[in-house]
Amino acid sequence: MGDYHVHLHPHGPYTGEGPPPGQYPLDHIESYVEHAAARGANEIAFTEHLYRCVESKDVLGKWWRADPRSDLADHTKAYVRSERVLSLVRYVQAVVDAKDRGLPVLLGLEVDYFPETAEAVAEFLAPYPFDVLIASTHWIDAWGVDLAEQVFEFDRRGREAAYEDYFAIETQLAASGLFDVLAHADVVKKQGVFLDRPPHDLYEGLAVAASRGGVAVEVSTAGLHQRAEEMYPSADLLRRFHNHGVPITIASDAHVPEACGRDRDLALELARSVGYTERIAFERRIGRMVPLD
Repeated sequence: MGDYHVHLHPHGPYTGEGPPPGQYPLDHIESYVEHAAARGANEIAFTEHLYRCVESKDVLGKWWRADPRSDLADHTKAYVRSERVLSLVRYVQAVVDAKDRGLPVLLGLEVDYFPETAEAVAEFLAPYPFDVLIASTHWIDAWGVDLAEQVFEFDRRGREAAYEDYFAIETQLAASGLFDVLAHADVVKKQGVFLDRPPHDLYEGLAVAASRGGVAVEVSTAGLHQRAEEMYPSADLLRRFHNHGVPITIASDAHVPEACGRDRDLALELARSVGYTERIAFERRIGRMVPLD
């Protein structure tokens, strides 16, 4: 069983714990492997954020600039500037070296989806030897949908409109066929903001798009430790993915070694409860179905 969503550096200013941003000593990578193995995860896909890598500056562009809401644009500009401290080249080399040493790790990347640049991003990443590309919707223009500092935007837009805007982008991502796995597919709920109604229509549209786009979806335990207080995706959404034949991965979204493989048993329980008996595993972006165990 693998953990297909793992980061080697936490967000925010460097606190002195672990290696400085952009450094990948082998013992740090080994620590993730050890914590995952202790929880029954025998393979890790490292999936650093593309937007945090300095090489992404030109290909992603300044997506916040078109947003007329200066409070969001100014905050996102400053946030990205503070977070963009990693090197894609150094990250790739570190994981490839770990693989060459026989560690059970995969080279992955978490790609933020912007419709205007998605194809250029896919082309930019094509020369790298990735095993899996997971993709996510964190921003709608300048609005960071999962950022606590921007949660006020739900009230300004209205919750219904906010959810519709999020799922419209996420559905485009799923249908694009450019990436391999949807990361935290309903992360719009991260700050504990939910609709007053079950969004069955939004869920169904996303599940259909994922099936047609040939993309998998992760069952992520990260939400259990956030204000959402439930996994990504919800049981209702995961059931719809299963109904439409969308394969799954299991993920923790760990940003420190101690979180790797966290709550794996709960993810498996949720997956089985809606009918899954298999998961998808990747190597050089080719998937194969394996037992869910």
